[in-house]
Amino acid sequence: MALALYLRFTHAISYRRLSQLFLHLYALQISEGALDAMLQRAKPCFDSEVMAILARLRRSRIVGCDETSVRIDGHTHWNWVFQNDRVVIHVVRNSRATSVATETMAGHRPSIWVSDLYGAQQGHADLWQVCLAHQLRDCKYAIEAGDTIFAPQMKALLLRAVVLARRRKNLAESTRRSHLRRLDHALNAIMVLAPTNSHGRRLRKRYGKVRSHLFTFLEHPDAPPDNNGSERELRPTATYRKVTGGFRSKWGADLFAGVRSVVGTAARQGKNAYQAICAVLDGKSVIQTG
Repeated sequence: MALALYLRFTHAISYRRLSQLFLHLYALQISEGALDAMLQRAKPCFDSEVMAILARLRRSRIVGCDETSVRIDGHTHWNWVFQNDRVVIHVVRNSRATSVATETMAGHRPSIWVSDLYGAQQGHADLWQVCLAHQLRDCKYAIEAGDTIFAPQMKALLLRAVVLARRRKNLAESTRRSHLRRLDHALNAIMVLAPTNSHGRRLRKRYGKVRSHLFTFLEHPDAPPDNNGSERELRPTATYRKVTGGFRSKWGADLFAGVRSVVGTAARQGKNAYQAICAVLDGKSVIQTG
């Protein structure tokens, strides 16, 4: 059962190929229907562990979040991920609205939320760290689209911030505040620029609204400057979508989310995916104590 779950949800192997694999490698005849029933029997184990992981998430100070589309029975849904350096939670819903984050957090308000600029990702915490990796990509696109006034200066400033972020935990508080003042001063000089390119004007308007959320990591060095942790967690979802085309049933999508939650949480403790799946099937938890 652990091997079937591992191959199905970490390597996106279809039921048909799984059936052939068990036959050829282990001389075990197991039909696609039997594989389906096996995974359904495993689902309660992961449901229980997901609730424990979710309880830990709802006590977290910092949460990063992102989402990507999936297909269930031909209809578009979204795989949301909520994560930090201790736990990972995947949920699949038929909505991309704010209500999904509200439902998942169940009234808990983290100190810091890390995300891109999508509206449904805003307003869930006391502070917000805008993903600088997304902003660098947008600046690069604006430069390629012809903006020579605003985007190049903004990209250079964001790169300075990224360099600082790599050593933020080793800097004294006074040093971090000094760097923050310099970045704010440089941003003031950039914001007075008047780009003529439409992409440059769009970026200037954006940063006029979110400038106070660009460098949160300098005031709170335990917060990351980007949302790469969430993006890494969603890559297997994108691979699974590309290889399989999606899910046939809601329970299959929920089991996928449960397995990915367990695997992602275990990875933060140095455990590999197969070890994590075996542990949960044996009734053990992958959550780090404390």
